[in-house]
Amino acid sequence: MNQRLTSLDVFRGMTIMLMIIVNNPGDWGNVYAPFLHAEWHGCTPTDLVFPFFLFIVGVSVAINPNRPSTDKIIIRTLRIILLGLFLNYYSKIHIGSLEGTPLLLVKVLITAIITIALLGDYDKKIQLYVAVGLFVLAVVLAFGGFEDYKNVRIPGVLQRIGIVYFIITWIFLRTNAKTQFIIGSAILLIYWFLMTVVPVPNGMPANLEPTTNLGAWFDNLILNGHLWATSKVWDPEGLLSTLPAIGTGLAGVLTGQLLKNQMTPNQRVINMISWGIGAIIVGQIWHEVFPINKALWTSSYVVYVGGLAVLILGILYWFIDVRGWDNWTKPFVIYGVNPMLVFFFSGIIPRVLGSIKISQPQNTENPEIGLQQWLYDNWIATFFTEPKNASMAGALTFLLIWFVILYLFYRKKIIFKV
Repeated sequence: MNQRLTSLDVFRGMTIMLMIIVNNPGDWGNVYAPFLHAEWHGCTPTDLVFPFFLFIVGVSVAINPNRPSTDKIIIRTLRIILLGLFLNYYSKIHIGSLEGTPLLLVKVLITAIITIALLGDYDKKIQLYVAVGLFVLAVVLAFGGFEDYKNVRIPGVLQRIGIVYFIITWIFLRTNAKTQFIIGSAILLIYWFLMTVVPVPNGMPANLEPTTNLGAWFDNLILNGHLWATSKVWDPEGLLSTLPAIGTGLAGVLTGQLLKNQMTPNQRVINMISWGIGAIIVGQIWHEVFPINKALWTSSYVVYVGGLAVLILGILYWFIDVRGWDNWTKPFVIYGVNPMLVFFFSGIIPRVLGSIKISQPQNTENPEIGLQQWLYDNWIATFFTEPKNASMAGALTFLLIWFVILYLFYRKKIIFKV
């Protein structure tokens, strides 16, 4: 089959669009509930973004007609991880006594160099040397006693994507679909056992509370001081919860192989919809004993969200690739063909704008704010009386700006790949 599935690009584009909206509200204090993560157990539309990406990565691995070399897999893995690490390191960058605009210019220059190094297309051997060198540098900065980086966060979304990509690609290239299903199922069952039966070594019984569960203990043991700043003692993209995330990636791999199967397109659709509905039901049943939880990436969450992903992709595949109803898809494809560019710069742009300070002499409580906040307060928010509507307008404005950027790249056929 053709490597490029329009339905997959549309699905990826829809996921990118949702990511931009949920990550960039105008005002974090006024956000509609569906655009926030569940407080703990449960699942909102926002909780679908990350697993959908991992699922799509798995599908892409399986439908790629070219067998990637070991070097290429390592390069791609390191590049993805390094992009994520740089987002965490960005705010920690200090050069001597530089501050304000001079420091910002240095950070922008470093960002440009990192972008070329990790998204540029050049000799593969040099790519490998650059990636390995940057990875060693990142490790040295975090664990080498450097004061500025002693508490830099190590886990992250892109870091998890890179790790999962490496593992599921290795599994895909060495096993068949049946073995992949067994491995994925075993991972989910083992994780269920670890989280609900194995006592936490610090004397706590097995539990699913944010700071006292086995995953939090393990993260704090291995990465003490390098976890999510909000919690400090656990991380939503922690080490142990990356284990079931492999199951999400393998769900995509299995779906990709179904799309390559010799059965008819209608049979593929029927299978995908059946699998999707079945997984949603199983996930809901499993939820009763192992609650659906994005932060813990519980096994029930993997099955439930994986079912939704298969179902949505199956429906899109039928409409777009089977029936040919694709005259509405271009805006979504535009968002979907450059995911790493959006991932990376959706994190960089707010950091840059936030570091450009605007004085507010009339505001004694907050005499200085970032440029992004100033633009929102003085432009977007002034058109709305309902704060949540204003906040949503801020997110949609960011979405529109990204559309213009991505449309220009799309027209020039520029695609950035790791």
